[in-house]
Amino acid sequence: MRPVDQTPTEPSDYATLSLAYGSLMAVLAASARDREPIASHELLPLSAATFALSKLIVREKAETWIRRPFVEEAADEARPRGRGLRYAIGELLTCTRCTGAWSALTLVGLRLHAPRTGRTVTAVLAASAGNDLLQAGFSWLCARATTQQHEAEAGPSAGRRAA
Repeated sequence: MRPVDQTPTEPSDYATLSLAYGSLMAVLAASARDREPIASHELLPLSAATFALSKLIVREKAETWIRRPFVEEAADEARPRGRGLRYAIGELLTCTRCTGAWSALTLVGLRLHAPRTGRTVTAVLAASAGNDLLQAGFSWLCARATTQQHEAEAGPSAGRRAA
């Protein structure tokens, strides 16, 4: 990420985002005082759900409509649009880790204020994250098998000729 003086933003643009996030967190914390706490065994599924939600928002084609006002997307490249707060939001929406903080706040708020709905949404998103993990593992195994097959077809003499 580039320093503020190398972007079309002011420190106040980032302060606005920080103030919004901090305010939402304070409201959530204050409103959660009399609610059922989140059990420690729910943190891993919430983490997986946060990952899946932030990836969905930042990377998936289906959510382009959310990013479009703030992010210019070209072939395999996403850059923030505009100036000031619009640019700062664009930076947020191109960073899965950054969007993840907001996603976590949203999912925890949902879990605290609508526990059954929160658990359902968390389960769906956590299953999606599990699917991503399995797909990545399957792709890796297929690529590895293909490489081994090519090496076997080339035979041991191919390795000596290259050396």
